[in-house]
Amino acid sequence: MIVPHRAARLAAGLLALTFGHSFGARAAMAQRAGGMGLADRARAEQQAPRPDSTTTSWEVGGLTIIHRRAAANQIVVANLYLLGGSRQVTAATAGVEPMLLAVSERGTANFSRDALRQRLARSGSQIVTAVQRDWSLLSLRSTREAFAESWAGFADRIVAPRLEPADVAVVRDQLVAGVRQRRDSPESWAEHLADSVTYAGHPYGVDPIGTEQSLRALDADALRAYHRAEFVTSRMLLVIVGDVTRPVIDSLVTATFATLPTGQYRWTLPDTLPRRPTDLVRDDRNLATNYLAGYAPGPRAGHPDYAALRVATAILSGELFGEVRSRQALTYAVAAPFKEQAVGTVGLTVSTTEPEAALVAMRNVTLELQRIVIDPRALGPLILLFITEYFLNNETNAAQADFLARAQLYEGDWRRHADFARALRAVTPADIQRVLRTYYRDLQFAYVGDPAKLDPAVVRGAR
Repeated sequence: MIVPHRAARLAAGLLALTFGHSFGARAAMAQRAGGMGLADRARAEQQAPRPDSTTTSWEVGGLTIIHRRAAANQIVVANLYLLGGSRQVTAATAGVEPMLLAVSERGTANFSRDALRQRLARSGSQIVTAVQRDWSLLSLRSTREAFAESWAGFADRIVAPRLEPADVAVVRDQLVAGVRQRRDSPESWAEHLADSVTYAGHPYGVDPIGTEQSLRALDADALRAYHRAEFVTSRMLLVIVGDVTRPVIDSLVTATFATLPTGQYRWTLPDTLPRRPTDLVRDDRNLATNYLAGYAPGPRAGHPDYAALRVATAILSGELFGEVRSRQALTYAVAAPFKEQAVGTVGLTVSTTEPEAALVAMRNVTLELQRIVIDPRALGPLILLFITEYFLNNETNAAQADFLARAQLYEGDWRRHADFARALRAVTPADIQRVLRTYYRDLQFAYVGDPAKLDPAVVRGAR
């Protein structure tokens, strides 16, 4: 079992990863967390979540809308999710959706590029895009007063992008350059390579951002054909957080997104990832600092292990920080990330001058946590810290919109967002041990660095 003083060490590592305090402040906070009594935890657990009377959902023209009426500030966020991500494309067409969204910024049927930019600048609004393995996102961030005006350009980018060949050529060159430059960051490249081998044979194995080859093959005709076939309301989820009324939303959606075809898209969770024995891909470079990343498949979202694995990876990250960075001084950055996707993914990452020693230390920390059952007196405060940090990161309207969307898509109902804290508080010490044993094995590693510093046999011997 982990004794109370080690609870403080675990908490210190977790705080280091989440709050970024100085070491002295982290230690003091960790000591307070480690000394939290069971009565305090019981009181926290008795605080049942209040019914969410501010959030509602409905459909307009086949488009599912989730709206949270937030009157605490003047910001309104509208997140439009184009569902499917990697499953929407093949290796040959990867990158088509991010390219289409990028080209749409250069003009629509009703607005020129300059008109789009002037409208946003005049209202102080912003439109951002993001591409993930489960969806693409077009997000409008505006004020309540400017929401209707900025909506017009935001929606037109989805409903009626111009997609002129000259604009497509410019954006294609930009995206190709961006993909090529991924190798410039050894840390990012190691993570990309680890992704590639981990997801091989799975829909996630297709990077929705695309490759140089797939992007170069895309032209205006390909983008227009994709828009006609795939921009349907059944494939969209709209989440709005802000102080606007349903009649306003209905009017805006009816005049824009609801004019698109409904289609027959149906969102489902992808299958879990296949498992393979631990292996290594490498990019040999003469670097002073070496980068190692390894990933393994986790459970599908909604699985009982999903919440336990969130906590387990946070605990493992804290232990890695304490041992590999603080005690052995082998690295500045070490972590056990959890990728929140429809299929969760766990991993180990480190940047170090001594990759073999760092890997052995990381493996030993992982094996130790797999052997023991954590003392509940240590686990309780850590879960409360984790919940606090998570909700602090979800205070903004944009983060709340994403939180609701993930509950809808990963849990099957946006109302399940209220179960998040309950699910974490229900995690037991036995759950932590079980999920670490179940999912922290068969990692697929990628290494970018000095080949003389890492024997592949050391990697393949790690579980």
